[in-house]
Amino acid sequence: MKKIDDIYNGGRFKIERVEVDLPGGVTLERVVVKPGGAVAMLPIEGDSCYLIKQYRYPIDEYIYEAPAGTMNEGETPDETAYRELIEETGYRSDRLVPIGFIYTTPGYTNERIWLYEAHSLTPSNEFHKDEDELIEVVKVKKEEVFEMIRDGRIVDAKTICLVLKSLLSDEAVKAYVNSPGNE
Repeated sequence: MKKIDDIYNGGRFKIERVEVDLPGGVTLERVVVKPGGAVAMLPIEGDSCYLIKQYRYPIDEYIYEAPAGTMNEGETPDETAYRELIEETGYRSDRLVPIGFIYTTPGYTNERIWLYEAHSLTPSNEFHKDEDELIEVVKVKKEEVFEMIRDGRIVDAKTICLVLKSLLSDEAVKAYVNSPGNE
């Protein structure tokens, strides 16, 4: 892939026109959105986890999500995860466990979101959410999270991926998934 030119270069992302050489000598011109890196965390406390209910203006709705955020210049995914967890939930984690990453929409963007479990949670004195964020922190039983995905209360793709990667290994959730009516 070779960059031809910048279409847009703003604060949170840029858009580039690129050429892609395919096998057989075919060259395609495409547009790629490059938002930079992001993280999402599932804060876990016993048999519950914390989600946020947040207003998202592009869809004009409040939705349930995992706490998440974009990486600042020079920040590592781990540093971003620690910072964003405090900013969005008011909790600090003494043990962040990386569980992989996802590409959100690889058909037109290179956005990669690193996924984490956050354990050993303690309230933080540094809690200060961004002024433009309308967020409510919600504690939910792990089993309920799957029901929220199934019934459409959780529609955010990064959250669904994070929950599946994190909670599918949990014994309580395995029991729920294998219980009558949930096969």
